[in-house]
Amino acid sequence: MTSAPGRRSSTFTRLLRHGFTDPSAAEQLLDSEGLAAVRSDPVLLDALGATADPDLALHGLVRLLEAQQGGTARQELLDTLIAAKPLRDRLLGVLGASEALADHLTRHPSDWQALVTYEPRDLHPGVEEFERGLAEATDPVSLRVAYRRCLLSIAARDVCGTIQVDQTAAELADLATATLRAALALAGAEAPEDAAMCRLAVIAMGKCGGHELNYVSDVDVIFVGEAVDGADEDKAVRAAGRLAAHMMRICSETTVEGSIWPVDANLRPEGRNGPLVRTLASHLAYYQRWAKTWEFQALLKARPVAGDLALGEEYVAALEPLVWGAAERENFVADVQKMRRRVVENIPAAEIDRQLKLGPGGLRDVEFAVQLLQLVHGRADGSLRSGTTLDALKALATGGYVGRTDAAQLDDAYRFLRTMEHRIQLYRLRRTHLVPEDEAGLRRLGRSLGLRTDPVATLNREWRRHASVVRRLHEKLFYRPLLDAVAALAPGEARLSAEAARERMVALGYEDPAAALRHLEALASGVTRKAAIQRTLLPVLLGWFAESADPDAGLLNFRKVSDALGKTPWYLRLLRDEGAAAENLARVLSAGRLAPDLLMRAPEAVALLGDGDGGLRPRSRAHLEQEMLAAVRRADNAVQGVTAARGVRRRELFRTSAADIVGSYGTESQPAEADQGALVDLVGGAVSDLTAATLAGTLRAVVREGWGDTLPTRFAIIGMGRFGGHELGYGSDADVLFVHEPRDGVDEREAAEAAGKVVAEMRRLLQIPSADPPLLIDADLRPEGKSGPLVRTLKSYEAYYRRWSLVWERHALLRAEHVAGDEELGRRFTELIDPLRYPADGLDEEAIREIRRLKARMESERLPRGADPKLHAKLGPGGLSDVEWTVQLLQLRHGAGEPGLRTTRTREALAAARAAGLISEEDTAVLDEAWVLASRVRNAVMLVRGRAGDTFPTVPRELSAVGRYLGYGPGHAGDMLDAYRRTARRARGVVEELFYGGA
Repeated sequence: MTSAPGRRSSTFTRLLRHGFTDPSAAEQLLDSEGLAAVRSDPVLLDALGATADPDLALHGLVRLLEAQQGGTARQELLDTLIAAKPLRDRLLGVLGASEALADHLTRHPSDWQALVTYEPRDLHPGVEEFERGLAEATDPVSLRVAYRRCLLSIAARDVCGTIQVDQTAAELADLATATLRAALALAGAEAPEDAAMCRLAVIAMGKCGGHELNYVSDVDVIFVGEAVDGADEDKAVRAAGRLAAHMMRICSETTVEGSIWPVDANLRPEGRNGPLVRTLASHLAYYQRWAKTWEFQALLKARPVAGDLALGEEYVAALEPLVWGAAERENFVADVQKMRRRVVENIPAAEIDRQLKLGPGGLRDVEFAVQLLQLVHGRADGSLRSGTTLDALKALATGGYVGRTDAAQLDDAYRFLRTMEHRIQLYRLRRTHLVPEDEAGLRRLGRSLGLRTDPVATLNREWRRHASVVRRLHEKLFYRPLLDAVAALAPGEARLSAEAARERMVALGYEDPAAALRHLEALASGVTRKAAIQRTLLPVLLGWFAESADPDAGLLNFRKVSDALGKTPWYLRLLRDEGAAAENLARVLSAGRLAPDLLMRAPEAVALLGDGDGGLRPRSRAHLEQEMLAAVRRADNAVQGVTAARGVRRRELFRTSAADIVGSYGTESQPAEADQGALVDLVGGAVSDLTAATLAGTLRAVVREGWGDTLPTRFAIIGMGRFGGHELGYGSDADVLFVHEPRDGVDEREAAEAAGKVVAEMRRLLQIPSADPPLLIDADLRPEGKSGPLVRTLKSYEAYYRRWSLVWERHALLRAEHVAGDEELGRRFTELIDPLRYPADGLDEEAIREIRRLKARMESERLPRGADPKLHAKLGPGGLSDVEWTVQLLQLRHGAGEPGLRTTRTREALAAARAAGLISEEDTAVLDEAWVLASRVRNAVMLVRGRAGDTFPTVPRELSAVGRYLGYGPGHAGDMLDAYRRTARRARGVVEELFYGGA
């Protein structure tokens, strides 16, 4: 009885509670004849509710009951379901997960009884059990039916959680093996003469060979044929070819019961252009002379499965030395990496975000990384020679070739992704690796994985989390394999020969393995405690160095730091006992020149890398200023005071650059910073605060030496440009204005003279030659530019701006902010200029045209000769200047009426403009992305080269290092440049509209 509108029956409510998405339809089904037992039995409803798709399970059960031959058979099924929980769980679990297997049961209604026979002792059938299940098949149609019946039993154990995903995959491979044998037997029975004259071995490849097959997959094979004694070899090989082709047709052809699966022999020598069957000698000759790297990678999983197994074993044994010597081939690693990139590039754009197998962070990433490590290390370590991905991964971790944490994370992610793949394919038994897009499909998939609370959202979150782990570790292991590199070369202690060690260094990406080995020997030889700890650290450090663009520099820098601090008790203990410190150090030492150069001048700053999360957190401006002023007070003179302040600056620049590098590279425990804007803000704020504190310390040192505690005039420093905007990069000059105001009773001339001396002495002290990054004071934005006085009184500024200020000066004052010196004077200066930079009436047409003319002139005059404008981060189209001038024009026009625009910071002003409706959300995102990327490029160039630059390096290794900082793996520098051009091009389009468009 169906519930009346507006009122729900108790059955409806129970169905809703049990997870039915269409309880009304389910209620109608349960009202049908013969389902009273289901409707009234809470056990059956609970069991339906426990399935991946209760609606699908109920519909399948109704179809199965209707297909039973007579009422007695129907009642037997119902009685068994009610009485036998194992059968109930298996059958309903399958019906709720697989529409295709429900179709099979409808066509073969007695096959449900196959699920009754499986007791605990029978839970893991192998090839022999499956062969017995297929034994009665006499033709392709009956073989198909028997295959599906066996598949039904695997799926039942799978969806009930009786077996793990790796066991499911192994059982599917065993069933495939049994099926190939049965198909070959049918082929031989139809052509006994062919079978009598040849030996034919079927070698499983791919997932079948690796004992990790999917529910629906091509079964990759290679055929080996030999003549029996006395037979003609050519005739025997042709006969073997006919048998092989017939076997393939039996499995692949579509019958009234569908097909089993395609048998694919394209992995054979010469692919589809080569003969289907070759002799062992012919195979061997091909692999010795012509095979490509990918063919040896494929042979990792080769396994005899059908036909003449002895011949199959001979084939594997004969090729084994070639497989495990493949890593010695020229460009081996590059070839494997290139093949993986080609796979990704060939994925249709519409599918890449749904690709569970081939896409970034997918199953192939795990498999390729594991296989590369196997091929590199398996030459000398037989424990790695498994065709099964998870077994090989476990062996790699046991042998120390992969970190245990990395291996555990990859194992967990691979199992999750393979389970997703299995459940997706099980639904309709179709060969697909795409995650469903529809809500119902995602819900069924999530519930099949045991995700019952908000299954769609939870599934997407877990899938993306695992894919992210795989992406990170794939890049780490696949592009720069973390090998068990030698760390001890002392006589009697060396784990590898010198030649083997050299090979491993080459595989890791070191360009000068001889020098690298010398560094290793210097660091790790001997019997001292220091050497013992180094031997513990170096294998992992070498892998981390190898993930950078310059492993050799990383190792050399580590040796230098170790030589400087090796006798310091806390140094090696810090690296050994605090994992983050060692990894952070490795990242910093191999990321470029700036951070290592800073560290070499103050090696004790290594301690910052291990001080928990706070060690790399930039200090506040107040904290820095307090420390610098204290250092100045302790100094004997101004030179010593400024030297001390520069020492603090050096340490803090290292702290900031290290935080930037670690945030960009990521670590095992902390993935790379997803919000690139946050890293730009971190660097800009930290360097700006540090510059302000350094100026404050220098000012105090100058005043203290020349005038004691009190200068005859109040003195303030106003930050301009990127300095005032809290956006300084590592190599930026400090744009400033100097302002003073005579104290009461002090002659104006005396005050002006004192202020001038302060400015001159500050500039002199800060320009004393040093190995540190320079801090250049640029006062060219002052009134009258270079021809005007360096310092003015507040009244002089007021008079000038009232009578003479030009549009460009009002524009420049948008970034003005007090940074050092007398705070009250600084506040009064900003109050003075506010009406200029935020004019009450906005800008007139002439002022807007003047700003546009200035911008156009700057673009044409300041871009360096020979520079590619499209790659110039500051002045090029879509670069920093484009974005900043666009935002600043909005501030000049609307700042008076929009308080949010009254800020010196570009991103903050851009967000305020969007909030005020002055720019669309889409255009805001485009400009913000371009500004952040351009800022990151400039910071990257300084980190990598140790000197400022506004465009990408031309030296390949430096370009690669910039790419690594920006998140691009080895070999993807071109992708980085293309991405920059695209981002800048989009930004320039917005600038053309907002800045150069209508008034």
